[in-house]
Amino acid sequence: MVKRTEVKPAEMKEKEHKARQDKANILKDKLNKQESEIKLLEIENEKLKEEYLRKIAEMENLRKRLEREKSEFYQYALSELLKELFDVLDNFERALETQTKGNGKSFQEGIEMIYKQYQDLLMKQGVKPIEIKGRKFDPHLHQALMTEESEDVEEPEVAEELQKG
Repeated sequence: MVKRTEVKPAEMKEKEHKARQDKANILKDKLNKQESEIKLLEIENEKLKEEYLRKIAEMENLRKRLEREKSEFYQYALSELLKELFDVLDNFERALETQTKGNGKSFQEGIEMIYKQYQDLLMKQGVKPIEIKGRKFDPHLHQALMTEESEDVEEPEVAEELQKG
């Protein structure tokens, strides 16, 4: 026969109470641990937000600095170009003075020198003439003022250059 132990209601309540208390303590420990993890995550999140805002500010400052440097570079480059253009203008004035004095040969030599000076200035700036006469016509690069039929040419080509561009 199986022996049964009888549990008294007070003893049973005490065991149930202890089991509930143990379970509550386990849940409290879990809750405390999760609350600690949440606090750590909130602190880390705040640090990441601050770092993100700092990086955005750095990027904005870098953008402004680059814009300022670019502007300063263009101003410097433009001032150098204008200085050289003023040199050409001064030479034009000198050439015009020689024309009023009646020296035609000096005037022509002066104009030729100015033309060469201006070409050199453009070359220095990276502007080079492009020979287009006899080349294939490209509507993206060229403007046609008129067309001329020719049996010698298969594809449209530039017959005459009226203005360099």
